[in-house]
Amino acid sequence: MIATEQSLTRSTVARYAVGSLGTGGFATLPGLVLVYYLTDSLGVAAIAAGAVVTVAKVWDVIIDPVIGARSDRMLGVRGSRRPMMLLGAAALPVFFLLTFAVPHGTPAAVSALWVFVAFLLTATAFSLFQVPYIALPAELASGYDERTRLLTWRVVVLTFAILLFGAGGPALRSLGGWDDFAGYFLMALVAGVVIGAGMLVSGFVAPRGAPAPVAPPQESVLVTLRTNYAAGVGVLRDSQPFRALLLAFLLQGLATGMMLAGANYVATWVLHSEDAVTLLFLALIGPALVVTPVWGVVARRIGKERGFRIASVLFGVAALSMVLLIWLPGVWVYLPVAVAGAAYAGMQSLPMAMLPDVISHDARRNGPGRAGTFGGMWTAGETTGMALGATVLTIVLAITGYIARAADPSVVVAGATQPASAVAGIVLSFSIIPAAIIAASLVPLGRYRLRKGDVDGVL
Repeated sequence: MIATEQSLTRSTVARYAVGSLGTGGFATLPGLVLVYYLTDSLGVAAIAAGAVVTVAKVWDVIIDPVIGARSDRMLGVRGSRRPMMLLGAAALPVFFLLTFAVPHGTPAAVSALWVFVAFLLTATAFSLFQVPYIALPAELASGYDERTRLLTWRVVVLTFAILLFGAGGPALRSLGGWDDFAGYFLMALVAGVVIGAGMLVSGFVAPRGAPAPVAPPQESVLVTLRTNYAAGVGVLRDSQPFRALLLAFLLQGLATGMMLAGANYVATWVLHSEDAVTLLFLALIGPALVVTPVWGVVARRIGKERGFRIASVLFGVAALSMVLLIWLPGVWVYLPVAVAGAAYAGMQSLPMAMLPDVISHDARRNGPGRAGTFGGMWTAGETTGMALGATVLTIVLAITGYIARAADPSVVVAGATQPASAVAGIVLSFSIIPAAIIAASLVPLGRYRLRKGDVDGVL
C-alpha cells in the first residue's frame, strides 16, 4: 500500500527555498574568507587561525543537538518552530558584522579573541534558524518525490547563494582598496543584511498548529542538556540510514570545507591574483545552477542514493585532477572546477532530499516528534565537517611553512612571498586531500539501504 502525496504549493516551495539564501551565504562566506582574514589581514598565525574557527564551530556542535530537541519541544508547546527561527534571523546580521569589524592596529592575540567571540555568537544565531529549518521538509512535504521537489529548489537557491556570496563577497571586499577594515566591514554589512533577510522570509513558512494540550514539565539546565543529548544519541542508535547518511555528509563537508577555505590561497599564491577567487566561484557555481534540476531528474530515474554516489565520484575525480597546479598553474583549472561544481549540486541536493526520507522512515518505525532532533544532529555533523576542513587546511599550511601577513601595507609587501613548500601545501589541500576524503565518504554511503518503497510504502 502506497501513501498518497500532498502537493506543495509554489508559495510554500519558494518561501522555504529562499531560506537557503541565508544558509548558503553563511556557509560560504565565512568558510571562504574567515581564515584568510585572520592570517592575511590580522596577522594571526595559520595554526591559531584554525583554532579560532574550529573552537567556535565546536561550540556549534555542542549546542545543535540541544537546539534540535528544544525546537521539538517548542513545536509541542507553541505549535510551531517559527519563534526560534525568527530570533536567529534577527540576531545573525549584528554578530556577523562584528566578526569582521576588528579595528586597525589591534594586536594579533586580541584580534583572534575578538573574532572568536563574535563568530561564536554568529554561529549560535545561525543554529537557532538552521536546525529547525532542516526539520521542516518532513513536516511540509508528505512523500518521497514531493520532498525531492522541495529540496531541489532549495538547492537551486543555495547554489545561487554560493555564487552570490562566493563571488560577490570578495568583490565587495576589494572596494576597500588598501584599507582592509573598510573592505571587510562593507562585505560583512551587505552580506549580513541579505543573509538575515533570507532567513526572516523563510522563517514564516514554518507551519503553525495547535500546541500540546499539556506542556512538557520544565527541567533544570543540567537535566535538559542530558535529555537533549540522550535524544540525539537515540536517533543515531535507532536509525541506521541516518548514521550512514550523516557520516557520508560529514566527510564530504570536510572535503568541501577544506577546498572552500583554500580558494583564497589558491587565487593569491597559485594563480597570483586575489580577484581570481571570483572567477573560481563563477566556474564552480555557473554549471551547478544549470545542473541542479537535472539531479532531481536523476533521483527520480535511478534513486537519490545512486545519484548521490555518482555525484561524489565525479567531484572526487575533478578535485584529484587539480594536483597538476603544482607544476602547471593556469586558467585550465576552471574546467575541473566547473565539473566539480556540477557534481557539487548533486552532493548538496540529494542528501538534503534523503534526510526527510530518513525522518519519515523513523517516524513510521518509532513514532513522530523527533524531526528537530534529527535536524540538530545533522547540523552538528555538517558543522563538524566544515570546521574540520578549515582546521586541516591550517595544519597543512603550518606544516608547509605558510607565512601570515598583517593588514599594514608595509608588512604585506615584506611578507608578499611564500616558500614553494607552502604553495605545494595549498594545492594539495585543494586536490589530493579532498579527493581522498570524498573516496572515504563512499564507504558509509554504500551502507545506506533506504529506498523509495521504504519511505512511501507502509512498513
